[in-house]
Amino acid sequence: MLTLLGGTAAVLTTGLPSSAGSRVPDDLLPGGAFDRFVAAQAAAGAFSGSLLLTRRGHPVLARSYGMTDKQRAVPNGPGTRFALASVTKLFTATAIAQLAQQRKLAYGATVGEYLTGFPAAIAGKVSIHHLLTHTSGLGDYQQTPGFWDKAATWTSRTAVMDGITDFIRQSALLAAPGTSWNYSNSGYHLLGEIVAKASGQSYYDYVSEHVFRRAGLLGTGFYTRPQRLADSTIARPYELQPSGEHVDIAKSLLYVGTPAGDAFSTCADLARFANALSGAKLLDPAFTQLTLSGKVPLPPPVGPPPPQQPPVTPATLFQGYGPMVGLVNGRSTVGHGGGSPSASTSIETYPDDGWTVAVLSNYGEPNILPIVSLARRFITAG
Repeated sequence: MLTLLGGTAAVLTTGLPSSAGSRVPDDLLPGGAFDRFVAAQAAAGAFSGSLLLTRRGHPVLARSYGMTDKQRAVPNGPGTRFALASVTKLFTATAIAQLAQQRKLAYGATVGEYLTGFPAAIAGKVSIHHLLTHTSGLGDYQQTPGFWDKAATWTSRTAVMDGITDFIRQSALLAAPGTSWNYSNSGYHLLGEIVAKASGQSYYDYVSEHVFRRAGLLGTGFYTRPQRLADSTIARPYELQPSGEHVDIAKSLLYVGTPAGDAFSTCADLARFANALSGAKLLDPAFTQLTLSGKVPLPPPVGPPPPQQPPVTPATLFQGYGPMVGLVNGRSTVGHGGGSPSASTSIETYPDDGWTVAVLSNYGEPNILPIVSLARRFITAG
């Protein structure tokens, strides 16, 4: 492990067995064009975080740059846990699929069959299918006037879950359910509430036991604000200021992450989760295929794009039951991205070639987009 650019650069060189298929492109090997590009981004102050490229479960390249905690001079490394932003939605979607597999819920069931206090337009019309595919017509509770003032008073997981749900109860639909795709944090929060109702456990306990533990994710969890402030392995969130300085905003974020965003994980755990999900270790084969297949073709974007979704042609991009599913240069992709003023994240798998690409940053979006795009270009070029 080498000290480099205020962070660490780690190379995993276990190599691929001969059964792994065609050789890894030179551009993706340590010292190749991709590696050099990431180093240049970090040197320019444009990237702080970690990345991991694996092929058929074998590591090809791992890199970490920048600082976990600038004040304490703690560098990012392979064990650094980053806020996942909306990549967290994949855990929520997996929990829903597990409970559907157990026949504890149905994709066609409505919100009102599990949760109380919602107006008829939501309770009787919005289904789990709509919530999973961002076609519910619900928007983003974070944009509700007064949300962040109220959220600053929440100091428990229960208060966060109940408080957000109350805001969503008072919200109006942006569109009739099933008529359009609108990326929705509110929809995925309600999925977390349905997980709790259908399972009899809190959302956090269910996901910890049945998703994280089952997939072998030892460095992944929903950490509270006191835990995040005290643990030097959890990356501080840095927001870019007009001055060009990145400022730590850890004390202003939610007390704990939600079903819609901000579980914390490492690149290795995120790749492990992606392989467990695609390898039918978290769901049986039928529900794995159901979760990872496209359900709704995405139209050309209107207005600001959703947080860091794979930038492929809309005609080849579909919403699955959680992940985005698409084609890039004739190659299948499955993944999800996430972004906020202090986080930028992506996990992508390439089922045709066995690649997994995890990139996590404690700088805000869109700082990893050039990195994710270049990896995609090299993987799908052949």
